[in-house]
Amino acid sequence: MGHNEHSAGTPAVRLDIWLWAARFFKTRALSKHAIEGGKVEIHGVAGKPSKAVHVGDVLKIARGEERFEVVVAALSEQRGPAAAARLLYKETEAGLAARLAAAEQRRLEGAGFAKPPTKPDKRARRLIRALGDIDAL
Repeated sequence: MGHNEHSAGTPAVRLDIWLWAARFFKTRALSKHAIEGGKVEIHGVAGKPSKAVHVGDVLKIARGEERFEVVVAALSEQRGPAAAARLLYKETEAGLAARLAAAEQRRLEGAGFAKPPTKPDKRARRLIRALGDIDAL
């Protein structure tokens, strides 16, 4: 194990394995990729895949547009069902509030404008035909 503030006897799990076991990422490879991409911080410092995770560690995880701030509650090297995975961490109050606020913000932004339909409607198709393919000019 690496040298850190925990004693050698404290149980620990590799960061990449713990994130996968806690179901933050679908595969260990994705977990490792996220860590190497600087998307995971442990006590405010960018993690390494082999970094030892201990109970009580504070992790910041960026996954897509979501940001999680969690305290490690338990260790596991086995990926189980989602209900079991949720027991491995406790989201911090501040982290949870920020995450829900960001999700609501995205929802409002998404509702603010009509997303383009997959196909142009009948009127738009008629215009496109009448005008020809503008991009081809």
